[in-house]
Amino acid sequence: MAGSPDHEQEDGGSQNTIIRLQSYLHGGTSSLLSTLPTVFVFPVYKTIFRQQIHNAPVHQAVGQLYKEGPLKLYRGVVPPLLMRTLNGTLLFGLQDTLLRHLSPSTTTSAAALPALAGFGAGVVEAVVFTPFERVQNVLQNGHNDKHLPSLRSVLMKLKVERISQGYYRAFLPIAARNAFGSSLYFGLKGPVCAVVAGQGLSPLVSSFVSGTVTSMVISLTLYPLSVLVANMQAQVGGEVKSVTACWRQLWKSRNHSLISLYRGGSLVILRSCVTWGITTAIYDRQQKGSS
Repeated sequence: MAGSPDHEQEDGGSQNTIIRLQSYLHGGTSSLLSTLPTVFVFPVYKTIFRQQIHNAPVHQAVGQLYKEGPLKLYRGVVPPLLMRTLNGTLLFGLQDTLLRHLSPSTTTSAAALPALAGFGAGVVEAVVFTPFERVQNVLQNGHNDKHLPSLRSVLMKLKVERISQGYYRAFLPIAARNAFGSSLYFGLKGPVCAVVAGQGLSPLVSSFVSGTVTSMVISLTLYPLSVLVANMQAQVGGEVKSVTACWRQLWKSRNHSLISLYRGGSLVILRSCVTWGITTAIYDRQQKGSS
């Protein structure tokens, strides 16, 4: 019967389902559009990766890529493109779904709920995308070119390894980085956007600045974990070491210097700020347009 409580409840449930699906769609779309420039700046990304695992200055990392030739320059570009698009779909959609299932309680304020939902989404993100990151890091390490010349050979090699040493190598630092990073992003972007909008800027610009500033904070804080992950995942086989042992080895290789540890970080932070600024602006625009 039209207008009955049961009918209204069914309509409300269908509408909520559509809204949640839109969050997944908008997250994937915004991430894809912000990732397309990756095709053009991938050589820069690869230069950063070489700095992370070899502790090399920029000119030396560029020299390595030049020596390997143009055919290998884009080796490893497919996983980050695919991962970034799927990542945005899952991250934004799942965070929105979790947020709608959480309710304020005596121990959790409403303001903290976006960060809490982001933390949960980040953990799931790590479970889903650690294998993608593993394959990407193996492909980008030039030392693997001879015995692992193709994507297929990398996949087959990782398949025969134990899961903790194969596809899920470095899962714990990835989970920590993604969970805390997502928590910070969703916890900060709203308040930062509100402050920027209060200065009279348009909603689109406010969202872009919010994503940029938030990403800068996250990148500066969690960059050492990204360096640790890159070093743990770049090799296949060899001696099995714990996360703690790998961190000690990395810290020693950087001569106990934060400056050396953050080598390549400026380019990563710049790229991350631009990417997440665009992603945030597009996502917020789509969300407001569909509300």
